[in-house]
Amino acid sequence: MMRPTAATVGELRASGHVHTSVREEIRANLLAALREGRDPWPGIHGFDDTVIPQLERALIAGHDIVLLGERGQGKTRLLRTLQGLLDEWSPVIDGSEIGEHPFEPITVASKRRAADEGDDLPITWRHRDERYVEKLATPDTSVADLIGDVDPMKVAEGRALGDPETIHFGLVPRGHRGIVAINELPDLAERIQVAMLNVMEERDIQIRGYVLRLPLDVLVVATANPEDYTNRGRIITPLKDRFGAEIRTHYPTELKDEVAVIRQEALLHAVVPDHLIEILARFTTALRESSSVDQRSGVSARFAIAGAETVAASALHRAARQGEHEAVARPVDLETAVDVLAGKIEFESGEEGREDEILDHLLRLATAETVRAHLTGIDFRLLVEAIQGGAMVTTGEHVTARDVLEGLPPLGESELYDDIANRLNATNDGERAAAIELALEGLYLSRRISKESGGGETIYG
Repeated sequence: MMRPTAATVGELRASGHVHTSVREEIRANLLAALREGRDPWPGIHGFDDTVIPQLERALIAGHDIVLLGERGQGKTRLLRTLQGLLDEWSPVIDGSEIGEHPFEPITVASKRRAADEGDDLPITWRHRDERYVEKLATPDTSVADLIGDVDPMKVAEGRALGDPETIHFGLVPRGHRGIVAINELPDLAERIQVAMLNVMEERDIQIRGYVLRLPLDVLVVATANPEDYTNRGRIITPLKDRFGAEIRTHYPTELKDEVAVIRQEALLHAVVPDHLIEILARFTTALRESSSVDQRSGVSARFAIAGAETVAASALHRAARQGEHEAVARPVDLETAVDVLAGKIEFESGEEGREDEILDHLLRLATAETVRAHLTGIDFRLLVEAIQGGAMVTTGEHVTARDVLEGLPPLGESELYDDIANRLNATNDGERAAAIELALEGLYLSRRISKESGGGETIYG
């Protein structure tokens, strides 16, 4: 939609523009999207039958919302999609510090200008992106940051200390006619949370000795980790009571959703075949279900995303050193990801010293499950017999894909290698090597062949 052309209040009124509140605006746009079959939540995976229906009902009801969930569950991303439910362009009084609507000025200065200039009052247009403001709550956040304070510079210019125009507005008033998001709400000191009470209920603000009845039009949304209620801090009861909806988020429950999140968020500098992404997704899920991992801390989606990026980096590193034209990740690269990601997992206190063993075990389980999902039904007898007869296949971070393929034992007229490649949609040398390496790893995990690793090489024999 092009930016509207109306430049004064008179032109805006003549265009037939109707002023609505933020809640009414979001409700109308959400209902329109649902009626038209459009997805109002692009990039959100795994919440379709749980979080999203609750969120949509809360928005239709016009409620302020707090999302509760462990780290890496997509809470912030979900909040940021809310701006897509705002009108693309919205009129504001030109020069207004808090973005007031031309039909409803609320500050002393804007009311005076509206009375003096009438239909000639200049307006400008704000894009929806400018109407979403976000604050990461930190213990040093002050009332001035959120609500506002007296501006000494304005006092120094000669204005009286009691003049409301000496106030410098904070983040919440500047979010007027928009969405105000506060990440990690419990990290706000309790005395700072108290300053939000009037904003949430009476929709006005109080600054020092001023009592400003500014009818703020804001939708307040927040995130919190449930553990924060007892660890770093808590949401004070009066503030918690003012949120109309408290919605619990969760990690993806379906494998396809976990894979979709990794594919969407990971910045990959090499080709990472789908079956490797699937292994990482299964690995992450296994960690979330393991009794050895502290589930109160959670296993963030960032774990799998960082894992995919590390696997891609390992492939690119090998390609650069070995002179490969195309960098394609292989199962051997998964070990490099585990090495650098171990620090992102918090284990139960009784598992001290067994961290690497646990990670290795769960990665093997994830790999075996992926092999069963994609390669079940293929007859590996000829390959197993060739290896048991003395053939060896060498791979590793110093071995190119071409070397892996050329080192495979000949199987006569058997189409086994092609069958493996076709099952995993492998078309070039790098992808074929990755597919066959997955099959070899599956045979090793099922104890049909052996494996030795060391010196940058892995030998199946």
